[in-house]
Amino acid sequence: MTNNLEYYKVFYYVGKLSSITLASKELSISQPAVSQSIHQLEKALGCSLFRRTAKGVRLTTEGSLLYRYIERGYEQIEIGEQRLKQLLHLDAGEVRIGASDMTLRFFLLPYLEKFHELYPNIKVTVTNGPTPETLDYLADDKIDFGVVSTPFIRKEDISTLPVTEVEDIFVAGRKFIQYKNKMLDFSDLEKVPLIMLEGKTSTKSYISSFLAENGAEIRPEFELATSDMIVQFALRNLGVGCVVKSFAEEYLESGILFELRFNKMIPKREICVITDDTRPLSIAASKLYELIKEDISK
Repeated sequence: MTNNLEYYKVFYYVGKLSSITLASKELSISQPAVSQSIHQLEKALGCSLFRRTAKGVRLTTEGSLLYRYIERGYEQIEIGEQRLKQLLHLDAGEVRIGASDMTLRFFLLPYLEKFHELYPNIKVTVTNGPTPETLDYLADDKIDFGVVSTPFIRKEDISTLPVTEVEDIFVAGRKFIQYKNKMLDFSDLEKVPLIMLEGKTSTKSYISSFLAENGAEIRPEFELATSDMIVQFALRNLGVGCVVKSFAEEYLESGILFELRFNKMIPKREICVITDDTRPLSIAASKLYELIKEDISK
């Protein structure tokens, strides 16, 4: 069949237009070339496909049967070409991103807003999950790229683009006012009810390891699914919450919550965009990635 693909193209246009002359003009080839292609196809198939009439040509019974299938296939090819042109001109397509609540809210969201303004016809799908899950999603080709926070184990063939820093802090409300403006040791956290993230997140792993290294044996009283909930629990004086500073910013500025001070700084972490070197990004995903990359390089 592959040897006859050009013949089928000619056959499609002759059948569609019922004219060798019109097919010749549509294909920009000579009438003898059109006739020869039809003759070669008929020879290969062992049957006549057209019969001549006073007004041109008409499909035979065999030709009509074949045309029904060729018509569908050829029109699908044309639809495929149109769809590809839309993708190339960013009039269609999809970007699949993996991000946590924190990386989405405090880094990615403004870029998604700008990207949507530039390319409103591109579908954006965000798969929400902590850093370990996002790394798995990338490895399984469920996302085009991920936005994660350190620390994480850098797998082979994964490229990492650091984009901004985040700061982990401990916050509390008026019930714990005795700790305000007091220089604390991390071991003092053993005396208060702690509110931390649950599960296997990069944030919990980082803070737990850091505190252990600094002599603090912690047993959180509350383990919650989101940082927003940690802030809400802290506002209700249920304990001292560990969050990325951005989540509690407005409450710290208003004085409803305060930040605990320690005799040693908790090192800042990074938000990174991760991509898989073994798979090229789609055109749409490349545009969003470049938008981020160009902005952070300014």
